[in-house]
Amino acid sequence: MISETLNPNSRLPLYHQLYELLQHRIRSGEWKPGDLIPAESELTARHGVSRITVRKVLDMLAQEGLIVRERGRGTFIAHPKLAHGMTRIVSFTDDMRQRGFAASARVLFSGLMPAPAAIAAALNVPEGEELARIQRLRLADSEPMCVEDSFLVHRYLPGILENDFAAKSLREVKHRMFGILWSRATQTIQAVAAPAEIARLLSVKPGAPLLYIERVTWSQNDIPTEYLRVHYRADRYVLHNELQGGSG
Repeated sequence: MISETLNPNSRLPLYHQLYELLQHRIRSGEWKPGDLIPAESELTARHGVSRITVRKVLDMLAQEGLIVRERGRGTFIAHPKLAHGMTRIVSFTDDMRQRGFAASARVLFSGLMPAPAAIAAALNVPEGEELARIQRLRLADSEPMCVEDSFLVHRYLPGILENDFAAKSLREVKHRMFGILWSRATQTIQAVAAPAEIARLLSVKPGAPLLYIERVTWSQNDIPTEYLRVHYRADRYVLHNELQGGSG
């Protein structure tokens, strides 16, 4: 049990006692994600420490990703990051289901377009080839998580845009209607600053850090079928991979 009172005679420095107390309140669920924590002045008065000590503790908690400071608003308990594995091709819907979240989507764009040179090269089709583009805002328990922009070779999936992808899983429709299963994918990952429109959709500030993924996915017939661009909120997502050591 963590003591609510700091002990000035303890071998443990006051800043560390306060750090353990606040960390316990967060990890125990006493302070929940999104909660506004007491102001620095209140913490200073409540625990009988200096403002410098309080700021040091808040810095430690922020570095651990447990709190988020927002200028002009205060300090909030951070939402836990969702770990996204990189060893299997998992759809957003399936990923959220496995975590116990309710996945939903808002369609931002759905239509046909000619393939730009870079996407055509990635999909091994002629420039100008007809693509079905589906751009969606993906949410977990109604919180925006990422913006997905899918470019599909339309001749492999004719009529796919007749579906409502705010309600249906794109991956499930590809399988059920067209018999297409994903066999492999290649992707690149980089950190980017949020463009203004993407920031607005994800409820983050323009220029906030995002994880940006570009992925090409092959069908079971080893045909590149989808080119995907995804902007993930970096404050809510972390990517992980399992690496094995080799000899030498």
